[in-house]
Amino acid sequence: MIHDIVVIGGGPGGYATAFRAHARGLDVALVERAEIGGTCLHRGCIPSKATLHVAEVLEEVHRADVLGLKLTYDGIDGDGLEAFRRGVISGLHKGLVALTEQRTTLHRGHGRVVRDGAGAPRARGDSGLVVEVTGDDDEVTTVRGRHVVLATGSVARSIPGVEIDGEVVQTSDQALWFTTPPRRAVIVGGGAIGVEFATMWAPMGTEVTIVEALDRLLPLEDADSSKLLQRAFTRRGIDVHTGARVEAVTRDGDGATVEVSVGDDRRVLEADRVLIATGRGPRTDDTGVAELGVLDERGFVVTDAFGATELDGLWAVGDVRPTLALAHAAFAEGFVVADRIAGVEDVQPVDHVHTPRVTYSHPEVASVGLTEVEARERFGDDGVAVASVSFRGNAKGIIAGSDGTVKVVHATGGAAAAAPGVGFDPTGRAAGPVLGVHIVGPHATDLIGGATLATSWEALPVELAAITHAHPSLEEALGEAFQVAAGVPFHAH
Repeated sequence: MIHDIVVIGGGPGGYATAFRAHARGLDVALVERAEIGGTCLHRGCIPSKATLHVAEVLEEVHRADVLGLKLTYDGIDGDGLEAFRRGVISGLHKGLVALTEQRTTLHRGHGRVVRDGAGAPRARGDSGLVVEVTGDDDEVTTVRGRHVVLATGSVARSIPGVEIDGEVVQTSDQALWFTTPPRRAVIVGGGAIGVEFATMWAPMGTEVTIVEALDRLLPLEDADSSKLLQRAFTRRGIDVHTGARVEAVTRDGDGATVEVSVGDDRRVLEADRVLIATGRGPRTDDTGVAELGVLDERGFVVTDAFGATELDGLWAVGDVRPTLALAHAAFAEGFVVADRIAGVEDVQPVDHVHTPRVTYSHPEVASVGLTEVEARERFGDDGVAVASVSFRGNAKGIIAGSDGTVKVVHATGGAAAAAPGVGFDPTGRAAGPVLGVHIVGPHATDLIGGATLATSWEALPVELAAITHAHPSLEEALGEAFQVAAGVPFHAH
């Protein structure tokens, strides 16, 4: 039997490819050695967001007096926290398994793609690649497909010379499953993983220190977003060291010391938990693709914009590609690959510039499109303008206790001035298409959806300023930022 597609990996990229291919009428086999749902469902996105929701509720408890409530906080019920997280995962996992079994031929085991050495004549369209699936009993099954899609996800990175013991020195894979929060935690890495753990632990009473090698938190976000987040963290007692290098991590009984250098200054930080949150790398070891010659020097699979490798019939999606390491980006890549294989006309590659980037810190950070720096590098200082609106003037923002902002980056002049109905920013320059939107504040990760439409469709601020938003709502801040960009500010000045 030869399937139309064999997908290796049942995480977001893998099951998205499989489900879309099934919807297109293709016969699909899915190979997974562990749990359907991958890291995202079982060790990443979902359990972390469940824990972050607990932290969010706790934040509200801590400011109960401001809300006119008299509450007493007696600490964390570790068993209850664990049950809550596991319950969320279990419900989603059961649904995914049911869909997978309905829509694919599921093979349990470790999948490895190899060239078919059988020498038998190939069926028409056969890529000449097969997937060897090794089960728990070490029995090997050969699964054939006209196309093979690698979707094996990622692994947590460490730092050279730092030993991960899984107890005191941990990656996010181990640190997430705490039932008692650490008393003192040092988080190495100020990216999304690091700031989300700081957001979890701080309201639970943990003394948190973040050590980031670059000059700011969330270095891939707009610089103003990073500044706002760091200011909010500092107010909440989270200690942040940027431009800092970790020299050594030494286990000491039930704790550890972290030696950090900031310029010529050398500091020693003590903790009972050290989280190494320096990102994740592609899980391509022992998948067969190295032997097929399709990896770059960092271990990522080299593909074109549509996910196709240089080998006919071999594709890749998700974290094994050097694209955005986000579950929704993997979904989108899977849809594209399945549609291309199915012969759908006019399939467009995923536009990662207009893929929303989300961080579930407190306050939340979300963005889409170009940062201000990227826009100015591309269009010049005179070709770019910025409009910002604070949540401190938004009723729902005030109720939520937030002082975040919505920042809109848009083009000016030239073609913008010739557009029908064009508005003008406060400098008198024509307000051209929206290039980027950056939100720091409550529910930023939900609000970014509307901004994604704005940047993807190259909407003009004057068009967006005409849209009516509910009052009171957080989305009003987004609308008012577009009004500022269009030269017709309402509450903002």
